[in-house]
Amino acid sequence: MARITGIYTASHTPVMLNFPDRIPAHLRDEIFSAYAAMGADFMAGKPDVLVVLSNDHLHNFFLNNFPAFCIGCAESYESPIEHWLHAKRRTFAGDQAFGAFLLQRALKAEFDPAFSMEMVLDHGSLTPLELAGMDPDMPVVPVLINCVQPPMPTMRRSYNLGRFLGEAIAAYDGVERVAILATGGISHDIATPRMGMVNEEFDQTFLGLLESGEIDGTIQYATDFVHTAGNGCEEIRMWMAAMGAANGARYERTYYRAVHDWYTGIGIGRFAV
Repeated sequence: MARITGIYTASHTPVMLNFPDRIPAHLRDEIFSAYAAMGADFMAGKPDVLVVLSNDHLHNFFLNNFPAFCIGCAESYESPIEHWLHAKRRTFAGDQAFGAFLLQRALKAEFDPAFSMEMVLDHGSLTPLELAGMDPDMPVVPVLINCVQPPMPTMRRSYNLGRFLGEAIAAYDGVERVAILATGGISHDIATPRMGMVNEEFDQTFLGLLESGEIDGTIQYATDFVHTAGNGCEEIRMWMAAMGAANGARYERTYYRAVHDWYTGIGIGRFAV
């Protein structure tokens, strides 16, 4: 029986790595320190494997085949796939047995995810791992959620996927300790006239609902108002999945700033599992 050592949520944006000097040095250092603190807390739990909840930015999937959910079952994962990202190329070890276990349990639980044995990881997964300074040798199992191309899974369906993952991890006896990182969002807009605008009101309300423990209220707010916070905010589906995996555990916001010159509401937090 595996134990979940931590469930973390963190925004991702390639601008943090590509243009770190676009914001004042004190603010950049403050943000990078918040990611490093998340990494230190993560490593304190000594997980054996990391489940990464992220989305694909049209590198694994395109309009000819775009699944709602995909579980990585590869032996390894190349990252970053973007040649323009200012990050060292690396290969993450996979945990093929664990990925296969999650896939089989998902099918029995009436989820029908795709699976991939040749998945690559883009900035969505790499950026928070890089900034958090997480162990580069730790095996990962990516679970990708479509947050790019409509139709997308609903917020509640994403939450229910997380509930399933929490239960499946607890039933797995191949490792002892598992951590979860959900990365994406919060408010931001990409390649539209609103790019650079951050809806801080949405972010603060959303984070407040997470902290309140109002699961239904959080899901409903995300469903009803995500469109006000930019097309990139659709990535809060990963946060919904993290809330599902936490199964009612208290959420703690550890950092938030609306960073317009990085185009994103930068949020970091954890569930007290």
